[in-house]
Amino acid sequence: MVGQGVLRECLLDPDVQRVLSIVRSATGREDPKLRELVHKDFFDFSTIENQLSGFDACFFCLGVSSAGMSEEKYRRITYDLTIAAAQTLARLNPSMTFIYVSGAGTDSTERGRSMWARVKGQTENALLSMPFRGAYMFRPGVIVPLDGIKSKTRAVQLFYTLSGPVLPWLQKHWPNQITTTEKLGRAMLKAAKQGAPKRVLETSDIAAL
Repeated sequence: MVGQGVLRECLLDPDVQRVLSIVRSATGREDPKLRELVHKDFFDFSTIENQLSGFDACFFCLGVSSAGMSEEKYRRITYDLTIAAAQTLARLNPSMTFIYVSGAGTDSTERGRSMWARVKGQTENALLSMPFRGAYMFRPGVIVPLDGIKSKTRAVQLFYTLSGPVLPWLQKHWPNQITTTEKLGRAMLKAAKQGAPKRVLETSDIAAL
């Protein structure tokens, strides 16, 4: 859902010259700026390394719910997969800005009781130590999908379908706790182009940006 939002903002932004979207299955989306690259193994990018150079930013929006997952499996997808991509990109594009979509409640100490928060915190800390030009951890809470964007996670989409009528009201009254796919995408673009005052951004920081 976040990936759809930031992709839309990239394609609308006149400063963005080209976008490479690495996906596991083709979406069918077409735009003069956009090239989709179908890649099945997100733990190994060696076969497509020759296509990953010359980029200024990476918006890493892949994620999975921890519901019903063991810590080992959740860590495999959340930490191992993310670091595999980041290490490859840092080596090929040392002047790149890497923006990682984490989540509200992430545990930077890596010692809390919440499994998902610990793993996310470990992932953030590893990314912040890598030799990118800049790295920013975005921690949105509730995200209102706009422009027809839908979540691919059934439970998440059901939540948005049922809460849709009240979300605009909630956003109006709690703008620092709720953001939109549009605002999130624009904030990510701004951080990529101009930097951000913090390396870890909560929802209120995203709103300010």
